[in-house]
Amino acid sequence: MQLLLIEDEKEMALTIKEKLEPDSKVDIAFLGKEGEDLAFNRNYDLIIIDLSLPDKNGLEVCQTLRKEGIITPILILTGESSIDKKVIALESGADDYLTKPFSFAELKARIKALFRRANQNYSPILKVGDLTLDPERKTAKRGKKTIHLRRKEISLLEYLMHNPGRVLTRDMILNNVWGGDEEPLYNTIDVHIKYLRDQMDRKFSKKMIKTIYGLGYKLEG
Repeated sequence: MQLLLIEDEKEMALTIKEKLEPDSKVDIAFLGKEGEDLAFNRNYDLIIIDLSLPDKNGLEVCQTLRKEGIITPILILTGESSIDKKVIALESGADDYLTKPFSFAELKARIKALFRRANQNYSPILKVGDLTLDPERKTAKRGKKTIHLRRKEISLLEYLMHNPGRVLTRDMILNNVWGGDEEPLYNTIDVHIKYLRDQMDRKFSKKMIKTIYGLGYKLEG
């Protein structure tokens, strides 16, 4: 499980990371803006946000992520015990909250519950416009036409379809499709995008993959 922890207390953050690993891989951001940048550029299974951050309120971070289309489950850590504060956290887009001080057993239980709930609501079939993709079976169709893709194009298309209408930079694509295991040149991404276009756009009047010059690419339904 890939987790993002946005927590400014260094000792607390490192302790949480230690307790959750090796079952999960935990990235840490000590500032709200830093956490937003990580959330925008990488795919996480869960985001944990402390309510009190030095640069911006944790609720503002939560609201920003939701406004930008991030649907990853969010768990708020808060020192506030009042019901009103907890209601505000949920209304800001959080899926759950945990009051400090907390036991790590409870933290792990809540993480598992949120992850389980997210997977129950997850449909393996992705659909954008008339384009469908089954990542597990590695099959894609546009309308009734089967699209023949190689392994890397399937991964690239899956990432695009998880972020419809959103501009994805080349760095974002490198981080999420190649995952740091390889170090392809930017023109390698362009080659894979061209192959995708040849397969799913060339014979259709409506082109789904858009080039945003100087930034990257986006998929429109």
